[in-house]
Amino acid sequence: MSDMAKNLILWLVIAVVLMSVFQSFGTNSSKASGQVDYTTFVRQIGQDQIKEVRFNDREITVTKRDNASYVTYLPVANDPKLLDDLINANVAVAGTPPEEPSLLASIFISWFPMLLLIGVWIFFMRQMQGGGGKGAMSFGKSKARMMSEDQIKTTFADVAGCDEAKEDVKELVDYLRDPSRFQKLGGKIPTGVLMVGPPGTGKTLLAKAIAGEAKVPFFTISGSDFVEMFVGVGASRVRDMFEQAKKAAPCIIFIDEIDAVGRQRGAGVGGGHDEREQTLNQMLVEMDGFEGNEGIIVIAATNRPDVLDPALLRPGRFDRQVVVGLPDVRGREQILKVHMRKVPLDGDVNPSLIARGTPGFSGADLANLVNEAALFAARGNKRTVSMVEFELAKDKIMMGAERKSMVMSEEQKESTAYHEAGHAIIGRLVPDHDPVYKVSIIPRGRALGVTMYLPEQDRVSHSREFLESMISSLYGGRLAEELIYGVDKVSTGASNDIERATDIARKMVTQWGFSEKLGPLLYAEDEGEVFLGRSVTQSKHMSDDTAKLIDTEVRTLIDRNYQRARQILVDNMDIMHAMKDALMKYETIDAGQIDDLMERKAEIRAPKGWVDDEDTMKPSGKEAPETELAPDEPIGDGIDALTKEDDTDTKPQA
Repeated sequence: MSDMAKNLILWLVIAVVLMSVFQSFGTNSSKASGQVDYTTFVRQIGQDQIKEVRFNDREITVTKRDNASYVTYLPVANDPKLLDDLINANVAVAGTPPEEPSLLASIFISWFPMLLLIGVWIFFMRQMQGGGGKGAMSFGKSKARMMSEDQIKTTFADVAGCDEAKEDVKELVDYLRDPSRFQKLGGKIPTGVLMVGPPGTGKTLLAKAIAGEAKVPFFTISGSDFVEMFVGVGASRVRDMFEQAKKAAPCIIFIDEIDAVGRQRGAGVGGGHDEREQTLNQMLVEMDGFEGNEGIIVIAATNRPDVLDPALLRPGRFDRQVVVGLPDVRGREQILKVHMRKVPLDGDVNPSLIARGTPGFSGADLANLVNEAALFAARGNKRTVSMVEFELAKDKIMMGAERKSMVMSEEQKESTAYHEAGHAIIGRLVPDHDPVYKVSIIPRGRALGVTMYLPEQDRVSHSREFLESMISSLYGGRLAEELIYGVDKVSTGASNDIERATDIARKMVTQWGFSEKLGPLLYAEDEGEVFLGRSVTQSKHMSDDTAKLIDTEVRTLIDRNYQRARQILVDNMDIMHAMKDALMKYETIDAGQIDDLMERKAEIRAPKGWVDDEDTMKPSGKEAPETELAPDEPIGDGIDALTKEDDTDTKPQA
């Protein structure tokens, strides 16, 4: 649009200049030497001083008998007596013929309206047809952006934590660089590669690295770019994209978030003849149809492979699926080192230690961790980022930001301390449970307190013993409040704990086969969404008696672990009181202090940097001002601090 505006302004300037030149054609360049008022001119006529006059509208050019000349103007449009006076005085009177425009001026004036209309028509047609691909008539053109070699600086050296995925896609780069190496053995490179994995694991980054390494034309487009308000536009854009790719072959087409157009056909309640299905059909034909697309490799990325159409995943289209999963401990360490290159580090920073303390983190999460640590160091006006900032950043990401503006009363702090102590004690004493990493009664996120569990290693699946131990620890906070304050004083802070424990128990019974009475059968209802290609009607998988038995088994499982947790707290009431006192004093205790408390030591070690004097101790006799809380404000929501790897919403793998 800016180029068109510049061109339009340029043509307007040229037109103004030409009109000025044409206007000057035919004008009388001989002008009189001066100007005299009309009264003097009339007086000179009576004195017989005038030799000749020449009229040009109201302008009068006067020549005197001594050949001097000047110009005067009629004060009115017409003076009929003037001509009689001039003739009586024997003055030669002449008139100026009307000016005729030049040939060029005549042509320009007569054709100017037509030229203006043609120019406006061309301008709007260029706008509608694209003028760079942005016009209304360009909706059928592909929005894929071609990137040259110097535009992408990412290489495989910038990708870490997914070695298997890198090996799979390196083969594509080798083929694009030396096709004969594979063709002489009869091998064919995959037509398409589908990169699958959770959000933030580096699927798009891996595609950029392929483009940076391959040194071939690289077309990038998002799945949503095929969708438009006009019918048939998506299919037209797919055709145009592959036509451009054929001209630039060998090349790579990268489609990000392909699930926007690749969902299962026939889904929904509006029939199958919709715009998205036309786009998908065209893509299926272009990838492996009657005409071949030699030298074109399609790379697509999605975190929803379950909703893709089966025809899209068959060999010949997306021959290979590259799984880009969450990194393990070694992968997290490599990813941290990549992101730490841009940050000035202190000598005490240990990427291996940080990697072990961040289970379940994706590459994007680790990048955010390094960035948060750098921001903490910047706030402290430090020149380097130390391990202290990384610990603060990790706590902020895993447990939430501190709510420093929230002031709690001593009673509320004590209740929160007992709640978190209940979580921590049971988490330490039940079998096969993740170790307790940190306990805090500082309000973070939506919780007034946090109990942090940190796995010793990455878990791929969960045992029955682990799940039952988790249920017991989830009820530890509610039980601690019940034992200390009585049933009538139990708060609503355990609402999320109860929700999570119930969800785990129900999945153990209905999905994971941990019930002896029901056996290893699937009793879960079909919860698939109709718009994800699932059935419109919900079929019933169980009888009413079975549903009642499921509820009974879930209740039995919950009650058993609830009573176990209660007995543990009753047997260790002295530890719970001691942990409450430590939390009231220090507000946050770590694994070392928890070890001292569990061993019933008389004195526990103080946190790093803690000075035990009157200035740092919290006043015991004077209460802080109370803050009004919402009725359902969570108190000590320990499960909020569970790491992502321990998220029991994720189905354990066999």
